Amino acid sequence: MPGNLLAAGAVLALWTLVMLLWTATTRFSALAKAGVDLKTAPPGGRGVDLEGVLPPVTNWKSHNYTHLLEQPTLFYAVIVFLHLSGGDTALTQGFAWAYVVLRIVHSLWQATVNRVPVRFTIFALSTLCLLALSVLAVIATLG
Repeated sequence: MPGNLLAAGAVLALWTLVMLLWTATTRFSALAKAGVDLKTAPPGGRGVDLEGVLPPVTNWKSHNYTHLLEQPTLFYAVIVFLHLSGGDTALTQGFAWAYVVLRIVHSLWQATVNRVPVRFTIFALSTLCLLALSVLAVIATLG
């Protein structure tokens, strides 16, 4: 992939916002079908309150959006460490892009099919990429 480590991070950030839009679109549609009027909803409602109201396939998108705000925060920090310490190499770019592609595949799988064994395998592979990046970041920052 062209660019540098920061490009991979920018793509994942953009993908996270795509998932937010997908979540909102499907939620508003499902709320309308369920006859829920947001204008009359009690104050302080949260997405988790919709778990029993909306169909699981609708909630899966929200679950994935939450996942994109968890482990990938480490990814963003690690690629900045690598970028600033001279560790922006073809190897680290390869791991970074693999991580991003795997997270996008994970999102698509979780949002549509959501079979846990496959989802876990995709997650595990992306985690191995992040582990490799983290080890390389430690080496780069200590060197």
